[in-house]
Amino acid sequence: MASMMKAVGIKGGKGSADNLFIDEIAIPKPGAGQALVKIKAFGLNRMDLLQREGKYPVPPQAPSTMGVEFSGVIEELGINTSNGFRAGDSVFGLAYGGAYAEYIVVSTYMLIHKPSELTWEEAAGIPETWITASQALYMVGEYTSGKSVLWHAGASSVSIAGVQLAKIDNASAVYVTAGSEEKIDFCVRELGATAGFNYKDQDWASEILKATNGRGVDIIVDFVGAAHFQGNLDVAAQDAHIVQLGQMSGSILSEKVDISGLLRKRLRFEGSTLRSRDEGYQRKLRDLLVEHALPKFNDQTFKIFIEKVFPFENIAEAHRLLESNQTKGKIICTIN
Repeated sequence: MASMMKAVGIKGGKGSADNLFIDEIAIPKPGAGQALVKIKAFGLNRMDLLQREGKYPVPPQAPSTMGVEFSGVIEELGINTSNGFRAGDSVFGLAYGGAYAEYIVVSTYMLIHKPSELTWEEAAGIPETWITASQALYMVGEYTSGKSVLWHAGASSVSIAGVQLAKIDNASAVYVTAGSEEKIDFCVRELGATAGFNYKDQDWASEILKATNGRGVDIIVDFVGAAHFQGNLDVAAQDAHIVQLGQMSGSILSEKVDISGLLRKRLRFEGSTLRSRDEGYQRKLRDLLVEHALPKFNDQTFKIFIEKVFPFENIAEAHRLLESNQTKGKIICTIN
């Protein structure tokens, strides 16, 4: 086996998509409890854009190479390692980093056997997206059957997963917001959302209150941040949970924000991340995905929506597409 591999590097350590290039670095070695996986495909996530620009706090255990989700074949296991895996197994999984490469070392506790029904591209688009959606809905949002849910950025990969999870678990209603009629139509027609609202030309908070007869929504999952903060407080139902996963519109609130709803409605507002969590926490989410969602991927009840697939070498083009905010689903890169 060769000692070197191709991996995506960033000229100067950070910068624009134009700074991405195919570098050559050493193939990592698996330690106890780890596997070396030869990567077939990997998924892009918005955190990758921030990391590329030097704006994302990378966990200390992560390699400098970007990428947290992948599919591939186990090449080698670390000493005294099994956990139900062996060399030659087809897998997909979640890592702290390093997936933009020909090989990755990852804990076997974060690997999942790839069903034959899934393509390499589909499998690579599951881990970060569906685990994040599961975390927001079940562990943080404390969803139970019959509650209503609002997913902001409805055509994002996490919300696409979240809408499907909420629907299969008998949500009373699933609402979305998005920035174009095309995305709203996709969420309602393709995903089965109850209704969608265009935040660019609608007062989405007022419309949701109308749709719920003034009651509001039980769980709100938001990636937008400051621009949606007041609206989230307004549409939250009594005892609602607001889960903050991002701040795409910024983190500084205007002076006119009225936080009285937090007290009056007994709201719980909680921010959450996934990549900074320890392996034990991530493993619980991985197990939840295997038990709750994996069978529904096998019979295609759950669908993985892929916007476009790029060859590994076209990583800069893939990043530019993700930056455009025009996608509905995952962007995947493949390695031959």
